[in-house]
Amino acid sequence: MNQNDHDTTDTPVGRRRFLAAASAAGVAATAGCIDTLTGNNDGSDGDLGLIGSGMNGRPAPGGTPMADMPDLSGTLTLYSGRGEPLVNPLLSYIEDQYDDFKVDTRYEASTTLANQIETAGTASEADVFFSVNAGALGLLADAGRTVTLPDDVQNLVPTQYRADGGAWIGTSGRARTIPYNTDDLSDGDVPDDIFAVPDTDFAGDMGWAPSYGSFQGFLTAMRVMNGREETKAWLEGMLEAGVRRYSDEFIVARAVANGELTAGFANHYYIQRVLANDDDAPIGTAFTQNDAGSIFNVAGAAVVDSTGDESMSANFVRHLLSAEAQEYFATRTFEYPLIPEVEPVGDLPPVDELATPDFDLAQLSDIGPTIDLMREVGIQV
Repeated sequence: MNQNDHDTTDTPVGRRRFLAAASAAGVAATAGCIDTLTGNNDGSDGDLGLIGSGMNGRPAPGGTPMADMPDLSGTLTLYSGRGEPLVNPLLSYIEDQYDDFKVDTRYEASTTLANQIETAGTASEADVFFSVNAGALGLLADAGRTVTLPDDVQNLVPTQYRADGGAWIGTSGRARTIPYNTDDLSDGDVPDDIFAVPDTDFAGDMGWAPSYGSFQGFLTAMRVMNGREETKAWLEGMLEAGVRRYSDEFIVARAVANGELTAGFANHYYIQRVLANDDDAPIGTAFTQNDAGSIFNVAGAAVVDSTGDESMSANFVRHLLSAEAQEYFATRTFEYPLIPEVEPVGDLPPVDELATPDFDLAQLSDIGPTIDLMREVGIQV
């Protein structure tokens, strides 16, 4: 996950901000059915290696509850690029709200599923595509395989987090960040310019996960915004400094917290997950400003043109933007909720206060040239 921010002091909005543990928010338990969904009712933390936990003391969220949304009935085939441990509790919860509704979920990588849908054409079994990133949603939309979402669904989310024309919509977001070890670095040590990072004293003690989709999306944004040669020079600078490779960004965040690394590159929620396990972990979060290092990507959903019931499929997507679902994403996966009535957890700044670049997320679908560039500089992907 994910994205760019401001200090908690009176410095201008857009400066990076350092996040406290999500569990230190000091907010009160939510009530009723939202407690059941987020885990507040029994104090269970779930598997914190994968997902977060309900935030004690957190007020009930705003937004539209599922009870006020159109009923769901029938069987919906969901192609989910989001992992089963992350989203299955939410999907099960939605099923439980209705006597005659079932979600038949196929889990696979987002790009793989998008390619399967495109290849199958209108014979695809998919009703809804649930992607971990905007790039895969853009691939499907570019292929003309999505149905325009109703205006009242589109309008639940700010325009920058949904496709022009309504081909897909974001359901939660992640900010790109630089996690750093607070025993080794302080506020002013982490540049707020992504292109200054390779020249820092600690660049050789940083970690990245180049095979990870969010990292490749970040590089795609850099290539689109700054050009191929500048992106190539940035990659070469990091390689020359001695950046270390890891398999995923949660491992990067944990390596920062345990002192194996001084800093790294990761989505914001991985730092929050480390802190949820240990709120005294020496890890902070820095954001760059208005550049590819602060890109805000979204997970999202699209109704596929092979669906047999456009209305049911669109209303299922609507449920992913309900008060309960958005609270789930905030407190269980530590992502950014995308409806303005639900706040992010802990000390995260609201989404509209992040210093993100003006960037069309649909452009993240153009990942092929990014992969080629990574291979050219010697990065195996």
